[in-house]
Amino acid sequence: MNSLDWTVLIAYFGVMVAIGVWSHKRVDTVSDYFTAGGKMPWWLSGISHHMSGYSAVMFTGYAGISYQYGVTSYVTWALPIAIGVAIGAKLFAPRLNRVRSRLHVSSPLEYLKNRYNLTTQQALAWSGVLLKIVDVGAKWAAIATLLSVFTGVTITQGIVITGSITAVYCTVGGLWADALTELGQFVIQLVAGLAMLVAALHKIGGISGIWNVWDEPALRHHGHPTAGPYTTVFLLAYLFIKTFEYNGGMWNQAQRYMATGSAKEASRGAMLSSALWFVWPVVLFFPMWISPLLVHAKKPDGSDSYALLTEQLLPHGLLGLVVVGFFSHTMAMCSSDANAISAVVTRDIAPAFSKQAREWTARVGLVAARITTLAFLGLSMAIATQVNSPTFKDIITIVIKWVAGLMGPIAIPFMLGLLPRFRRSGPTAALTSWALGLLAFYLLNYPINDAVSGGVNLEYQISLPLAVSLVLYIVVGWIKPEDTPERDALLAVINSDGGGAAAVALPEPAEPGDEALRPTAAKE
Repeated sequence: MNSLDWTVLIAYFGVMVAIGVWSHKRVDTVSDYFTAGGKMPWWLSGISHHMSGYSAVMFTGYAGISYQYGVTSYVTWALPIAIGVAIGAKLFAPRLNRVRSRLHVSSPLEYLKNRYNLTTQQALAWSGVLLKIVDVGAKWAAIATLLSVFTGVTITQGIVITGSITAVYCTVGGLWADALTELGQFVIQLVAGLAMLVAALHKIGGISGIWNVWDEPALRHHGHPTAGPYTTVFLLAYLFIKTFEYNGGMWNQAQRYMATGSAKEASRGAMLSSALWFVWPVVLFFPMWISPLLVHAKKPDGSDSYALLTEQLLPHGLLGLVVVGFFSHTMAMCSSDANAISAVVTRDIAPAFSKQAREWTARVGLVAARITTLAFLGLSMAIATQVNSPTFKDIITIVIKWVAGLMGPIAIPFMLGLLPRFRRSGPTAALTSWALGLLAFYLLNYPINDAVSGGVNLEYQISLPLAVSLVLYIVVGWIKPEDTPERDALLAVINSDGGGAAAVALPEPAEPGDEALRPTAAKE
């Protein structure tokens, strides 16, 4: 990078901070901070939903998969997300929006106290927070790895730089700042991605190279939709997992649905995000697929191939823009995760342990939300410095195995609890599926994996915990049904488009401070 590239990078950081300061004027309440007050337009929600699903891991871990296996990186990652979000546009997006608009909550998990009980809510909240600290730590490490390639700064220095800038804008401006920076990041990504595509096509002889390049010996197997450990079983498992993960299992994605003005707008935003997932990753991935023709990766897993590719293909200025694109992906996902985790901690965890937290005024609650956001970012940055230790092994292991494998047991009770078909599944089913799903992940990835020759296949490591949770959630619900008139009334509120169901009598709060959690009648 030269002075022109640094100018582009520093200007980007300045714009992000300015957006945070501008957004600060729109944040007066906790609801504004966590759900944009339900005032976010559907198109901004859709773009934000799409962008918050990326990180620099795409340009490190998935660049390595592309370097080794080709198009399977799209077929087994972006394509399942696109399909899953399209499914969720009708199944989950409108229901999550009604959770906010009719129950008047600010955290995705607030409704769980009434849907199940306090213990279930706390189990899902604590496990999800701990998982996200590790997940976001992996993403800081990914962007720091790229920054070290381009600038020579150490991994720790890169983590501190990116984390600090993110902390400023997302702490000051809340979800509005996240969404608006993600819009800006989408524009940057559009320019940078197209620049890389044009440069790569120029190297292989133009548009005709899109079809002819696959005859090259280095790419002979790169056109196969599944390859290596990313098998057809892995693809189906990932589709199953991503349908839950990207429709609310990752709480930051649930917030995008909650932030729109109505259930219909939430569905429209989800469909826009799905369309972008179908199309845009192809543009981003193509230069990675042909990278073996153009660069020789220094790392065995090929995770440095995209960084080397940009250095070779792009002139200064555009190189800086691509580096900005790396930052934008990671900062978008990490800031949105920080906001979601802050919502869960301040709205779900803190009130359960502190009477004082249940009595926070609007101003004190907003201050607590911002402090919690900073604390989460600090912890995740500390974890990032250990991401390549023997405990975590490497970035892609955390993102694919840990997040995909552990997300299912946390997401199943949260997501399926919205659907009337599963009304019989109560606290016992939720806690059993959660606990034994996590246990299944541990057994598969450690004792069983160590005992089996060659280890357990990756697709089973990530899919079986979710499958165990799903089966137990359904079976225990039928063996021990715990549907009650109060829970049925809650489901009627979440699942009805009309205003009539919202008038059903609902239980009074059982503890001081629970008024914020009690469903109330409200039309969209």
